[in-house]
Amino acid sequence: MSAEIIDGRAIAAKVREEVARDVERFVARHGRPPGLATILVGDDPASAIYINGKQKASREVGIEPFHHQLPADTPTEEVEALIERLNADDAVSGILCQLPVPDHLDGVHLTGLIDARKDVDGLTPLSAGYLALGRAGLRPCTPAGVMVLLDEAGVALEGQRAVVVGRSNLFGKPMAQLLLGANATVTTAHSRTQDLPGVCREADVLIVAVGRDRMVKADWVKPGAVVIDVGMNRSDDGLHGDVDFEDVKDAASWITPVPGGVGPMTIAMLLRNTLNAAELVAREGAPA
Repeated sequence: MSAEIIDGRAIAAKVREEVARDVERFVARHGRPPGLATILVGDDPASAIYINGKQKASREVGIEPFHHQLPADTPTEEVEALIERLNADDAVSGILCQLPVPDHLDGVHLTGLIDARKDVDGLTPLSAGYLALGRAGLRPCTPAGVMVLLDEAGVALEGQRAVVVGRSNLFGKPMAQLLLGANATVTTAHSRTQDLPGVCREADVLIVAVGRDRMVKADWVKPGAVVIDVGMNRSDDGLHGDVDFEDVKDAASWITPVPGGVGPMTIAMLLRNTLNAAELVAREGAPA
Protein backbone atom coordinates (compact mmCIF):
# COMPACT_ATOMS: atom_id res chain seq x y z
CA MET A 1 0.00 0.00 0.00
CA SER A 2 1.44 3.35 -1.03
CA ALA A 3 2.23 6.00 1.55
CA GLU A 4 0.03 9.01 2.13
CA ILE A 5 1.58 12.14 0.60
CA ILE A 6 2.26 15.09 2.87
CA ASP A 7 1.36 18.04 0.65
CA GLY A 8 3.77 20.81 1.60
CA ARG A 9 2.32 23.25 -0.91
CA ALA A 10 -1.17 23.01 0.58
CA ILE A 11 0.07 23.21 4.16
CA ALA A 12 2.33 26.17 3.35
CA ALA A 13 -0.61 27.96 1.72
CA LYS A 14 -2.60 27.42 4.90
CA VAL A 15 0.22 28.89 7.00
CA ARG A 16 0.47 31.92 4.70
CA GLU A 17 -3.28 32.52 4.96
CA GLU A 18 -3.05 32.40 8.74
CA VAL A 19 -0.11 34.82 8.74
CA ALA A 20 -1.94 37.24 6.42
CA ARG A 21 -4.94 37.33 8.78
CA ASP A 22 -2.71 37.85 11.80
CA VAL A 23 -0.75 40.61 10.02
CA GLU A 24 -4.04 42.45 9.42
CA ARG A 25 -4.77 42.26 13.14
CA PHE A 26 -1.24 43.46 13.95
CA VAL A 27 -1.63 46.48 11.65
CA ALA A 28 -5.01 47.29 13.20
CA ARG A 29 -3.46 47.27 16.67
CA HIS A 30 -0.16 49.00 15.96
CA GLY A 31 -0.77 51.12 12.87
CA ARG A 32 2.12 49.67 10.88
CA PRO A 33 3.03 46.33 9.33
CA PRO A 34 5.85 44.03 10.40
CA GLY A 35 8.98 44.55 8.29
CA LEU A 36 11.44 42.02 6.89
CA ALA A 37 14.92 43.26 5.93
CA THR A 38 16.98 41.09 3.59
CA ILE A 39 20.69 41.50 2.91
CA LEU A 40 22.34 40.09 -0.20
CA VAL A 41 26.07 40.56 -0.71
CA GLY A 42 27.12 39.85 -4.29
CA ASP A 43 25.15 38.70 -7.31
CA ASP A 44 24.78 34.94 -6.88
CA PRO A 45 21.82 34.05 -9.15
CA ALA A 46 20.35 31.37 -6.87
CA SER A 47 20.52 33.69 -3.86
CA ALA A 48 18.84 36.47 -5.85
CA ILE A 49 15.98 34.11 -6.72
CA TYR A 50 15.56 33.15 -3.06
CA ILE A 51 15.53 36.79 -1.97
CA ASN A 52 13.00 37.76 -4.64
CA GLY A 53 10.75 34.93 -3.51
CA LYS A 54 10.95 36.06 0.10
CA GLN A 55 10.17 39.67 -0.81
CA LYS A 56 7.21 38.63 -2.98
CA ALA A 57 5.83 36.36 -0.27
CA SER A 58 6.21 39.15 2.30
CA ARG A 59 4.16 41.57 0.21
CA GLU A 60 1.45 38.96 -0.33
CA VAL A 61 0.80 38.64 3.41
CA GLY A 62 1.15 42.35 4.20
CA ILE A 63 4.70 42.32 5.58
CA GLU A 64 6.81 45.25 4.34
CA PRO A 65 10.04 44.09 2.66
CA PHE A 66 13.28 46.08 2.88
CA HIS A 67 16.02 44.80 0.63
CA HIS A 68 19.70 45.75 0.82
CA GLN A 69 21.84 44.69 -2.16
CA LEU A 70 25.57 45.11 -1.60
CA PRO A 71 28.48 44.65 -4.05
CA ALA A 72 30.41 41.39 -3.81
CA ASP A 73 33.52 43.22 -2.60
CA THR A 74 31.78 45.04 0.27
CA PRO A 75 34.11 45.12 3.31
CA THR A 76 33.09 43.31 6.48
CA GLU A 77 32.81 46.60 8.35
CA GLU A 78 30.13 47.90 5.98
CA VAL A 79 27.99 44.79 6.33
CA GLU A 80 28.40 44.93 10.12
CA ALA A 81 27.31 48.59 10.14
CA LEU A 82 24.24 47.78 8.04
CA ILE A 83 23.19 45.01 10.42
CA GLU A 84 23.60 47.34 13.40
CA ARG A 85 21.40 49.96 11.68
CA LEU A 86 18.72 47.37 10.99
CA ASN A 87 18.90 46.12 14.58
CA ALA A 88 18.06 49.65 15.71
CA ASP A 89 15.34 50.31 13.10
CA ASP A 90 11.86 50.04 14.63
CA ALA A 91 10.31 49.45 11.19
CA VAL A 92 12.33 46.25 10.80
CA SER A 93 10.92 43.26 12.67
CA GLY A 94 13.17 40.61 11.14
CA ILE A 95 16.61 40.53 9.51
CA LEU A 96 17.89 37.89 7.12
CA CYS A 97 21.46 37.80 5.78
CA GLN A 98 21.35 35.55 2.73
CA LEU A 99 23.95 32.78 2.78
CA PRO A 100 26.40 31.99 1.36
CA VAL A 101 28.29 35.25 1.41
CA PRO A 102 31.44 35.98 -0.66
CA ASP A 103 34.60 34.23 0.51
CA HIS A 104 36.15 37.27 2.20
CA LEU A 105 33.15 37.49 4.57
CA ASP A 106 32.26 35.23 7.51
CA GLY A 107 28.58 34.34 7.27
CA VAL A 108 28.46 32.84 10.77
CA HIS A 109 29.97 36.01 12.24
CA LEU A 110 27.57 38.29 10.36
CA THR A 111 24.52 36.23 11.26
CA GLY A 112 25.60 36.33 14.88
CA LEU A 113 25.39 40.12 14.89
CA ILE A 114 21.64 40.08 14.26
CA ASP A 115 19.56 40.92 17.33
CA ALA A 116 18.08 37.62 18.54
CA ARG A 117 14.62 39.17 18.62
CA LYS A 118 14.96 39.92 14.89
CA ASP A 119 16.68 36.64 14.00
CA VAL A 120 13.98 35.26 11.72
CA ASP A 121 16.34 32.55 10.44
CA GLY A 122 16.81 31.34 14.03
CA LEU A 123 20.56 30.94 13.49
CA THR A 124 22.27 33.29 15.95
CA PRO A 125 24.12 31.70 18.89
CA LEU A 126 21.51 33.13 21.25
CA SER A 127 18.63 31.63 19.24
CA ALA A 128 20.44 28.28 19.14
CA GLY A 129 20.94 28.47 22.89
CA TYR A 130 17.26 29.21 23.50
CA LEU A 131 16.35 26.19 21.41
CA ALA A 132 18.81 23.91 23.20
CA LEU A 133 17.47 25.03 26.57
CA GLY A 134 13.84 24.69 25.50
CA ARG A 135 13.18 28.41 25.96
CA ALA A 136 10.90 30.45 23.74
CA GLY A 137 12.57 31.99 20.72
CA LEU A 138 12.66 32.14 16.93
CA ARG A 139 13.31 28.73 15.37
CA PRO A 140 15.10 27.93 12.08
CA CYS A 141 12.52 27.99 9.33
CA THR A 142 13.00 24.63 7.63
CA PRO A 143 13.08 22.49 10.81
CA ALA A 144 10.09 24.44 12.15
CA GLY A 145 8.30 23.76 8.86
CA VAL A 146 8.97 20.02 9.22
CA MET A 147 7.35 20.09 12.65
CA VAL A 148 4.24 21.69 11.11
CA LEU A 149 4.14 19.03 8.37
CA LEU A 150 4.34 16.26 10.98
CA ASP A 151 1.60 17.89 13.02
CA GLU A 152 -0.66 18.33 10.00
CA ALA A 153 -0.18 14.64 9.16
CA GLY A 154 -1.22 13.72 12.70
CA VAL A 155 2.13 12.15 13.56
CA ALA A 156 2.42 11.63 17.32
CA LEU A 157 6.10 12.15 18.14
CA GLU A 158 6.07 11.46 21.87
CA GLY A 159 7.99 8.27 22.61
CA GLN A 160 8.72 7.61 18.93
CA ARG A 161 12.17 6.87 17.55
CA ALA A 162 13.23 9.70 15.23
CA VAL A 163 16.37 9.55 13.10
CA VAL A 164 17.74 12.74 11.52
CA VAL A 165 20.29 12.07 8.78
CA GLY A 166 22.43 15.20 8.61
CA ARG A 167 24.07 17.28 11.33
CA SER A 168 24.33 20.77 9.84
CA ASN A 169 23.88 23.88 11.96
CA LEU A 170 21.24 25.04 9.47
CA PHE A 171 19.02 21.98 9.70
CA GLY A 172 20.18 18.76 11.32
CA LYS A 173 21.08 20.06 14.77
CA PRO A 174 18.00 22.28 15.26
CA MET A 175 15.76 19.55 13.82
CA ALA A 176 17.01 17.12 16.45
CA GLN A 177 16.40 19.70 19.19
CA LEU A 178 12.83 20.33 18.06
CA LEU A 179 12.11 16.60 18.00
CA LEU A 180 13.56 16.24 21.50
CA GLY A 181 11.30 19.05 22.60
CA ALA A 182 8.35 17.02 21.32
CA ASN A 183 9.51 14.06 23.48
CA ALA A 184 10.78 11.89 20.62
CA THR A 185 13.83 9.68 21.13
CA VAL A 186 16.30 11.16 18.67
CA THR A 187 19.34 9.82 16.84
CA THR A 188 21.43 12.14 14.67
CA ALA A 189 23.15 10.18 11.91
CA HIS A 190 25.69 11.38 9.36
CA SER A 191 28.36 10.37 6.86
CA ARG A 192 30.51 8.75 9.57
CA THR A 193 27.69 6.70 11.07
CA GLN A 194 28.39 2.97 10.98
CA ASP A 195 25.69 0.93 9.23
CA LEU A 196 23.68 4.00 8.23
CA PRO A 197 20.96 1.93 6.51
CA GLY A 198 20.51 -0.09 9.69
CA VAL A 199 20.22 3.04 11.83
CA CYS A 200 17.62 4.44 9.43
CA ARG A 201 15.61 1.22 9.64
CA GLU A 202 15.16 1.80 13.38
CA ALA A 203 13.25 5.05 12.77
CA ASP A 204 9.54 5.54 13.24
CA VAL A 205 10.17 9.01 11.78
CA LEU A 206 13.04 9.34 9.30
CA ILE A 207 14.18 12.83 8.29
CA VAL A 208 16.89 13.08 5.63
CA ALA A 209 18.95 16.17 4.79
CA VAL A 210 22.31 15.27 3.27
CA GLY A 211 22.27 16.50 -0.34
CA ARG A 212 22.78 13.11 -1.99
CA ASP A 213 20.41 12.32 -4.83
CA ARG A 214 18.00 9.46 -3.98
CA MET A 215 20.37 7.94 -1.44
CA VAL A 216 17.70 6.41 0.80
CA LYS A 217 16.13 3.25 -0.62
CA ALA A 218 13.19 1.14 0.51
CA ASP A 219 15.40 -1.27 2.43
CA TRP A 220 16.59 1.64 4.58
CA VAL A 221 13.03 2.29 5.81
CA LYS A 222 11.12 0.57 8.58
CA PRO A 223 7.73 -0.55 7.23
CA GLY A 224 5.15 2.09 8.11
CA ALA A 225 7.69 4.78 9.00
CA VAL A 226 7.08 8.47 8.29
CA VAL A 227 9.69 9.76 5.82
CA ILE A 228 10.52 13.47 5.49
CA ASP A 229 12.83 14.37 2.60
CA VAL A 230 14.62 17.69 2.99
CA GLY A 231 17.02 17.20 0.08
CA MET A 232 16.84 18.96 -3.26
CA ASN A 233 19.13 17.67 -5.98
CA ARG A 234 19.01 18.62 -9.65
CA SER A 235 19.99 15.90 -12.12
CA ASP A 236 19.56 15.22 -15.84
CA ASP A 237 16.09 13.76 -15.24
CA GLY A 238 14.78 16.52 -13.01
CA LEU A 239 14.61 17.55 -9.37
CA HIS A 240 14.88 14.86 -6.72
CA GLY A 241 15.28 14.52 -3.00
CA ASP A 242 17.66 12.52 -0.84
CA VAL A 243 15.02 9.77 -0.71
CA ASP A 244 14.24 7.57 -3.71
CA PHE A 245 10.55 8.45 -3.68
CA GLU A 246 9.39 5.80 -6.13
CA ASP A 247 11.26 3.08 -4.27
CA VAL A 248 10.30 4.17 -0.75
CA LYS A 249 6.66 5.19 -1.18
CA ASP A 250 5.39 1.62 -0.77
CA ALA A 251 7.33 1.10 2.46
CA ALA A 252 6.40 4.32 4.30
CA SER A 253 3.09 5.35 5.86
CA TRP A 254 3.61 9.06 5.10
CA ILE A 255 6.15 10.67 2.80
CA THR A 256 7.00 14.13 1.49
CA PRO A 257 7.59 14.57 -2.26
CA VAL A 258 10.34 16.62 -3.89
CA PRO A 259 9.40 19.15 -5.08
CA GLY A 260 6.27 20.12 -3.15
CA GLY A 261 7.09 18.78 0.29
CA VAL A 262 9.38 20.54 2.74
CA GLY A 263 10.51 23.30 0.35
CA PRO A 264 7.36 25.45 0.38
CA MET A 265 7.35 25.45 4.19
CA THR A 266 10.60 27.37 4.53
CA ILE A 267 9.31 30.73 3.29
CA ALA A 268 5.96 30.18 5.02
CA MET A 269 7.75 29.77 8.35
CA LEU A 270 9.95 32.79 7.60
CA LEU A 271 6.78 34.87 7.31
CA ARG A 272 5.44 33.45 10.55
CA ASN A 273 8.76 34.15 12.29
CA THR A 274 8.69 37.76 11.07
CA LEU A 275 5.23 38.27 12.49
CA ASN A 276 6.20 36.56 15.76
CA ALA A 277 9.26 38.82 16.01
CA ALA A 278 7.12 41.92 15.48
CA GLU A 279 4.65 40.81 18.14
CA LEU A 280 7.49 40.09 20.60
CA VAL A 281 8.97 43.57 20.22
CA ALA A 282 5.50 45.14 20.43
CA ARG A 283 4.98 43.38 23.79
CA GLU A 284 8.44 43.95 25.25
CA GLY A 285 9.57 47.19 23.62
CA ALA A 286 12.14 47.93 20.94
CA PRO A 287 15.59 46.30 21.17
CA ALA A 288 18.11 48.29 23.20
